[in-house]
Amino acid sequence: MTHAAAVLTGKERFALTERTLSTPSTGEVVIEIRTVGVCGSDIHMFHDGRIGNISISEPLVLGHEFMGVVTHAPDGARDGDGQPLRPGNRVAVEPHVACGHCRECREGHPNLCTDHTFMGVFPRDGALQQKLIVPAHNCFVLPDGISDIGGAMLEPLGVALHALRLGHVTVGDRAAVVGAGPIGLLLVQLLRLAGVTALHVIEPLAWRRELAATTGATSVAAAFDTTEDSRYDVVFEAGWADDSVQTSALLARPGAKVVLVGIPGDDRCTVQHSLARRKGLSLIFSRRMAHTYPECIALVERGMVDVDKLVSDVFPLDQVQRAFERHARYEEGVVKVMVQL
Repeated sequence: MTHAAAVLTGKERFALTERTLSTPSTGEVVIEIRTVGVCGSDIHMFHDGRIGNISISEPLVLGHEFMGVVTHAPDGARDGDGQPLRPGNRVAVEPHVACGHCRECREGHPNLCTDHTFMGVFPRDGALQQKLIVPAHNCFVLPDGISDIGGAMLEPLGVALHALRLGHVTVGDRAAVVGAGPIGLLLVQLLRLAGVTALHVIEPLAWRRELAATTGATSVAAAFDTTEDSRYDVVFEAGWADDSVQTSALLARPGAKVVLVGIPGDDRCTVQHSLARRKGLSLIFSRRMAHTYPECIALVERGMVDVDKLVSDVFPLDQVQRAFERHARYEEGVVKVMVQL
């Protein structure tokens, strides 16, 4: 039986096609996709046909922030938190499929696995299609209190939570975030929960600055201010990893930590060596997430983090081209774009 899929067939070009579902292997379940988020990394692939050193050499289904409903699960299947999986369960899906055997996996860092696949990154198809086969242990059963959109937002929230943990934020710290896209805005909410006493956000888009101010930032600015900044204990770079890296280093006080979350378009990021060296900065590179879904579910279910507030646009699958164009052009008011199937 075939199902509809939005396939990236070339630079900035999608085609709606039919895909045939294969037979699930042992330990796999079939998901009927409901909601998919559009991520900045998707935009890299949409624009450039690549991300980092991974190039797309044939048509690919994007989409790694998603949730859906289980339609087939083998007897005894359990999700990543040990809960039984049954047809009808609403689940969020972690897109990173680690090997489970390498040193990095054994030491508890599956996000650093060197023998992995990632849904929506070549060569593994992602979730912009009606059905998808995924490992059971990559699923996490959603409570009724989390919406379908909220379920898809757990992936970017996991990225933000992993970055926060790498920053070792302590109560009373002064923190800054460079870039108020979805990851940056989620970091703002998490930093507020972590008990920082000052939270400065730099973001060039006015509507995103306003959203940062309403979700926890104590100050916002469009750019670095030499008369007021350079005093933060921990800085999170959550932009495009271009001049945002240098800005993050400028914001940091001597001895501070700078956590780099963004992905550069040309696979290069630049920071002035003398600035970082003389300040004695710790530069920490954050890759995806590790062991975050249960905690993210709890944060959203308890109302501690508002993920729905960040969603500015929702498109159907047959308007996926428009969804990506709106995000890629940073049109007025765009924050987080979702595709609902």
